[in-house]
Amino acid sequence: MADASTPSNPNLHSSHHTGKRLRQLLHPNGRRIHIAGSPDEHERLKLQLVTSEPDQDFDVCVHGSPEHLAAVREIHSHQEQKREELRQQFPDQYNTFEDVHRQLDLLSNELQSLTSHGVFLNASFSRFGYDAHLRTREPDSSASSTTVGNPADLEERDWDAERQKGTALRFWRPPIVRQYFHRGLLWRAEATEEVASFELFVDLLYVGIIAIIGDTAAENATSFGFLQFLVTFVLSWKMWNDLTLTISWFETDDITQRIAVLFVMICLFGYTLNIVAAFDSTWTQLVAFYLTQRLFNCVYYLQIAYLLPMVRGSMVYYATAILVPSALWIGSVQLGYPERLALVWVAIPLDLFGPLFMIIFTRLSWRRFPNFKDKLNQWFDFFPAINIEHKTERTNAFVTLVFGYSVVALLYQNKAAFGINAFFGKAILGLIQAFSFNWIYFEIDACNIHTHAIRRHVVSSLVWITVHLPFIMSFVLAGSSLSRLVLVHDCVNADPETLGEDYITRSEPEVSVGSRWFYCGGLGTALICMAAISLSHVHKKIENQRINKRPRLALRVAVGIVLICLPLAESLTSLQLIFTTTGLVVLTLMFEVGGSTSKNNSFWRDKQRCKYSAECRIRKKAVEAALKAGVTIDVTEIVKDGGDEKRLYEQI
Repeated sequence: MADASTPSNPNLHSSHHTGKRLRQLLHPNGRRIHIAGSPDEHERLKLQLVTSEPDQDFDVCVHGSPEHLAAVREIHSHQEQKREELRQQFPDQYNTFEDVHRQLDLLSNELQSLTSHGVFLNASFSRFGYDAHLRTREPDSSASSTTVGNPADLEERDWDAERQKGTALRFWRPPIVRQYFHRGLLWRAEATEEVASFELFVDLLYVGIIAIIGDTAAENATSFGFLQFLVTFVLSWKMWNDLTLTISWFETDDITQRIAVLFVMICLFGYTLNIVAAFDSTWTQLVAFYLTQRLFNCVYYLQIAYLLPMVRGSMVYYATAILVPSALWIGSVQLGYPERLALVWVAIPLDLFGPLFMIIFTRLSWRRFPNFKDKLNQWFDFFPAINIEHKTERTNAFVTLVFGYSVVALLYQNKAAFGINAFFGKAILGLIQAFSFNWIYFEIDACNIHTHAIRRHVVSSLVWITVHLPFIMSFVLAGSSLSRLVLVHDCVNADPETLGEDYITRSEPEVSVGSRWFYCGGLGTALICMAAISLSHVHKKIENQRINKRPRLALRVAVGIVLICLPLAESLTSLQLIFTTTGLVVLTLMFEVGGSTSKNNSFWRDKQRCKYSAECRIRKKAVEAALKAGVTIDVTEIVKDGGDEKRLYEQI
């Protein structure tokens, strides 16, 4: 059954001008093909048609499915054949009609471009690479396959009535899946998901968590300290990632969600209080707070499985993926050190990569077990997907916290009358390092992206997601160690008496071997991980680029290897070591910046003149009336008179 937007004799031309999606197609053999906007609508529409049109010959298919595509191609081929027959039978009339049709199309497109004011989903997706295997679900309708809005709806919008349509906050709302995969198609809400304020509030707590974990590792730069750093940081990252994924998957926006976030923060707070002595006396409390948050997620996933049967299979799997390693964590509490490490190093990979096994299982062919493959597809027919904008913004925010921590850790207090000394020089070199890493990550690797790693392929998506953890960990380790190197007084013009009282006791006469490896190894590993992250993206090609992407990444990896091996030069003082690492990082940055430019343009100065453009908002009816009357629209008169559109915006 066709809706109000579907004409009685549907065709592609009418859909082009209205911007509406076809809900019904007429096959050349007389069979009607009804188009369902989503898989759940497919079942409802089929039952409805069987009841209302029992004698009619019809088919029902999901929009964007292979069946839908095959039907459209077949009907399109039939219509082209009919057009060719008409052209041969009536050549003169056909040419005249085609010319009129072409002119109408041009004018319609021009009118639409003049009156369209909306910002659509395609614009926000241009940063990450638009994929044809993407469908959007509109908030007020069952589904939609396009993001093209109707300009007339925007013009006739009653802004006074909009003021009366505020959204009331409720204690509990049924959860809604924001986006999900179904048989290779990504279905997602049309509205862009924004970062919630309470997510940023959680990040404030992670400022302290990063500082405590990093400072603890720097104070104990040994293999034992490195082990404690790995375990405590991975667990804290997992708790942050769980919260981010849950908010990205499901939309509730109720009071219960805020209370749940507060409960997770309480678990994080308790976890943080037990980090320093985790391997000494507070291991039980550390694991208890961690498991409380994980089991809370498990209960939430089971609740989602009960409320949303569509994603029940994936939610039950995620809950199981939490319970299995939880048993190992409980077992680690019963063992002493180092016996508990055997369970810990099994539980950590299960926590990190357990959810990924579902993706691997569903993508395998299982040719020898076809029945198992059918059951697997039925059980995981729907599973929630990552919102690329939300995931990218949250990850960028966490990386920003890490860069900020490395800068704040460099700060110290000076009490000398003239404080420009070796301490100041080392701190400035550290600041240059952090700035260079920030420049490479945000301004080079994250710019000119044609297809984001998450949207490019499942392998590139997994690389982008998993490599961020060692990248962040290594940079935190390097930043915390650098804060200790800045206070070392093993070089000229580095008198510890010029430091503040609290920093004199922290100043050491020489750089320890562990601090060298933590600092240089962290920087080198971070640089190599950044190369892997950049390689996972597909960047736009710059015409006549000076240095292509792969040679630049090769240098980045080579510099990373040199940095990792730099502690072997034990004769370097703290100032010489920091100066050398900063020089290598700046060299990498200069190579990246210079290589990202084009030979067609001057490197030092843009010789193109700046151009300004203005936009005048004119109603569509005014443009149509002027075109019919054959008169020229005087823009200055419209501005003087102040049309309805102008007064409308002044009332906002």
